[in-house]
Amino acid sequence: MELQISSRNMEISPAVRDYVQKKIGKLARYLPDITGAKVEIHEENTKSPQHRFTAQVTLNSKGVLLRGEERGEGVRIAVDAVAEVLERQIERYKGKLYEKGRGVSLARQSTVSEDVAYREEAGTWPRVVKVKRFAVKPMSVAEAAEQMELLGHSFFLFINAENDALSLLYRRDDGNYGLIEPELA
Repeated sequence: MELQISSRNMEISPAVRDYVQKKIGKLARYLPDITGAKVEIHEENTKSPQHRFTAQVTLNSKGVLLRGEERGEGVRIAVDAVAEVLERQIERYKGKLYEKGRGVSLARQSTVSEDVAYREEAGTWPRVVKVKRFAVKPMSVAEAAEQMELLGHSFFLFINAENDALSLLYRRDDGNYGLIEPELA
């Protein structure tokens, strides 16, 4: 992990620099994909001594940015507080990945690879059992929503009359609609 430490309105001593490297470096234990971290420490003249130092940390993990900012009466207190905030953010981020099935946790990694090997060996992959064809005509999003409701489906595929692109309208859990418009890569 590449760590950049900068300051404003103060000089960072080598002891503080080592402390920041140690504290922020520990975050790599929780999220090993961290490629870079940017730490900014500011000293401000405030009336409240509890808010004199500000530590701002931005972590980059494969394009996902996690950012935390905390204040404290000392540099070490501010760095400790921002490290705790980032730990919670990392846990929340990893939980979302796990729940959505987008990521493979380190604990499940071996069982998933065993499951893939078993399915390849047994030939038990899900297969397409029905193909449905229907004529698609250009229509507005409002017309597509009306058609979807008339059919009683939770999604509707149509050609958007505004941009002549294939679009997918779907009903969200909150009762509203979502629209997917694919882009060619």
